[in-house]
Amino acid sequence: MKESDIEALALKIEEAARSTEEGVRYFIEPAPGTLKRAIAKRHHVIFGRRGSGKSSLLRKAAAELTVDRRPIALVNLETFKSHSYPDVLLSVLIATFREFANWLKTAAINPPTKTSFWKRLFNTEPKRPAFNRKQSKALSGLLEQHISQLEQQLHSMDNVDLTVTKGMKKEAGTKAGIGSKLGSESAGVSVDLASSRQVTQTEDITESYKRLKVEFLHRHIMEYQQIFRDIAVLSGGDSFLFLDDLYQLGRPDQPSVIDYFHRIAKDNGLWLKIGTIRHRSDWYRLGNPPVGVKLGDDVDEIDLDVTLEKYATAKRFLMSILRKFAMECSIDLSELLTDGAQDRLVLASGGVARDCLAIFRKSIQIGREQSQERLNTEHVNEASGEYETSKREDFRRDSADDEEELEAAFQNVVTFCLLQRNTNCFLIDKNLRGKTAELIHQLVDLKLLHLARSRVTIRTRPGDIFEAYMLDFSQYSGSRRRRGLNVIEFWKSEDVLRKATLIYSGT
Repeated sequence: MKESDIEALALKIEEAARSTEEGVRYFIEPAPGTLKRAIAKRHHVIFGRRGSGKSSLLRKAAAELTVDRRPIALVNLETFKSHSYPDVLLSVLIATFREFANWLKTAAINPPTKTSFWKRLFNTEPKRPAFNRKQSKALSGLLEQHISQLEQQLHSMDNVDLTVTKGMKKEAGTKAGIGSKLGSESAGVSVDLASSRQVTQTEDITESYKRLKVEFLHRHIMEYQQIFRDIAVLSGGDSFLFLDDLYQLGRPDQPSVIDYFHRIAKDNGLWLKIGTIRHRSDWYRLGNPPVGVKLGDDVDEIDLDVTLEKYATAKRFLMSILRKFAMECSIDLSELLTDGAQDRLVLASGGVARDCLAIFRKSIQIGREQSQERLNTEHVNEASGEYETSKREDFRRDSADDEEELEAAFQNVVTFCLLQRNTNCFLIDKNLRGKTAELIHQLVDLKLLHLARSRVTIRTRPGDIFEAYMLDFSQYSGSRRRRGLNVIEFWKSEDVLRKATLIYSGT
């Protein structure tokens, strides 16, 4: 292996660490059929931890549909995470209409010969001919009008009492006549000379009303539905709206935002694909009427999480990603990573693709500093410890208002595992409900804990079923390495988890 090739590999991985339009070509399905489902005519909520590939899947799906000239809009909801309702809904609507207007001005009408568009972004040519330019321009103009109206609402005050005075005009006419005869009497000709005067009166009428942004949104929803029916006629098919990172919005507002778009979409040729973190999101709120979408009824789910429970699948998926990068740099991955380092990389990443790439890149850097071309478990251990800072930044960014509560719950788990049980794994009752279970599940989504087994039984607890979790590798590797720690190798045998001493109650 050449030093320059290894350097190129590290740089390529660093550039691809975040989902971008150019990074679509590195997309690998976590499970067969995932991409087909993402472009199917069905509403989907796409679940996955940060870095699991939600954004990459949405971008890849958007690219596939664009090449087929299907109307699409991809909106990153993180932009609006500090907005309150209903301004957040207005903002997302504006962004959505802008994306569709942009599609009408580019992908809808750009000829296949415009390589600066098709080749640069999609590395291919469109599958269908361009659409009618005049109709496309008219629709994009209509969208621009709605965007202007929505922006006026967004920048105005909400829930304001307004008074409007209108002048009503009333007109009244008067007529005066003078009769006389002209000429001789024998002529018998007479003429009436008349004059008239029109009088205009103005009467002021005062009306009072309350301006509500929500009412504006309700009144215009049928117009928005018609837009997508018109786009369907133009394109000869349905439209797709990708809403990425729903969990970034205020949790109480999430069902309301989804509900509005679902009402626009239903039976109007628009399909929703919503990316989010499962236990940091609310997509349905029970009420009269209910708000949002119901899994299994209104939408289906796509789960992108490749957990350590399916260790072989996780390893195959992550190594296929690394192998794709390595091949572009003329590197044989097996010559760069020892078998032990590959296994350690899977564990250290928890099965998350982005974390795997980041830790791998850090491992390369550490290996080069030590003048070693081939990476071993110690390089990955050290890289994992250094990557803990990045995980903590993600944790603080995503935990928002309940960071303190989640941090306390995590430290309780760390204390139980490392200080009280001297091991890396713990069990919780599968039927456990309440705050403890909720916090555990959120910590898994925030990548500080990792699911190891979804079903574990213990001989001394007949009838009870437990879930097994692994403490994130960064908590006992690198500078935090604990000597004498009993590392449970659950990926090799389930029996090692069947211990009552590992049961964690959260107290």
